[in-house]
Amino acid sequence: MAEITKDTIIGDILDLDDSTAPFFLEMGMHCLGCPSSRGETLEQACAVHGVDPNEMVEKLNRHLQGK
Repeated sequence: MAEITKDTIIGDILDLDDSTAPFFLEMGMHCLGCPSSRGETLEQACAVHGVDPNEMVEKLNRHLQGK
């Protein structure tokens, strides 16, 4: 499975595995269907929502590796 980085596009993460959606909802990103949010990098989304991008990368990769 692909490894998520801060530069990975949100839409690509969701397309890779839609079970990642709750991680974005947890951080307050409730607009996952919006084309502009799907086009943001993980780092950009984290900056807007006040989340540490390194922590989010770690959580997502841990989740994906556990599948």
